[in-house]
Amino acid sequence: MNISNASNRFQSKAYDGRNLDKRAVEVVVADKSPLILSGLATLLDNDDRFNLVATAADGERFMEALERFTFDVAIIGWNMPYLNGQAVLQNLQKREGLQPRVIIFTGNGAPDIPRQVMRLGGAGFCSKMDQSAQVIDTVLAVSEGRMVFPFMDLSRSNADPFSSLTAREQELLASLSRGRTNQQIAGDLTISLNTVKFHLKNLYGKLDVKNRAQAVACYLNASGNM
Repeated sequence: MNISNASNRFQSKAYDGRNLDKRAVEVVVADKSPLILSGLATLLDNDDRFNLVATAADGERFMEALERFTFDVAIIGWNMPYLNGQAVLQNLQKREGLQPRVIIFTGNGAPDIPRQVMRLGGAGFCSKMDQSAQVIDTVLAVSEGRMVFPFMDLSRSNADPFSSLTAREQELLASLSRGRTNQQIAGDLTISLNTVKFHLKNLYGKLDVKNRAQAVACYLNASGNM
């Protein structure tokens, strides 16, 4: 099953006397990468301030975990199968009652993702390039009710063309910036070449550019790399 319950590990920790001063922050992690899930699980398990309640391999499994468990903070990917991070946040907005605070943890470098996360009610954003200590600090801050995001010029959010890109289009744009060809992108994302071309056509239209070079230049300029 794709939801892994970690509760038994925490019960053994409850008796070793290390978690008695303050209740541990209960966390659920969701990501499409088994390596990321394993790495975050190890990071949290080795810190007595956290209880890893469950892990999930995709957005749908995360929503199932939400029905089964009570927890404080979720660390989820942005590009996940079935339900991506954007769709998960949209679903959480429709739910009644107190919901866990969500941190998006992604390697997708599209510059508008933090803005989208904030607009959709997310509590924090971490890049997969961040150091482990920064991830821990973000989880702690979010658990205390704070919001943690990289610097953003919020005055640009309504006019920013990146705000209209879908998660898939953002993923393609990031791939273009790394010099990946259409064929390589199709292989990376396990989609057809025609699907790549379809997404790129929509992407170029939204950014008002004519080709991949202009799209990459637009992306790098928005990222502050030009």
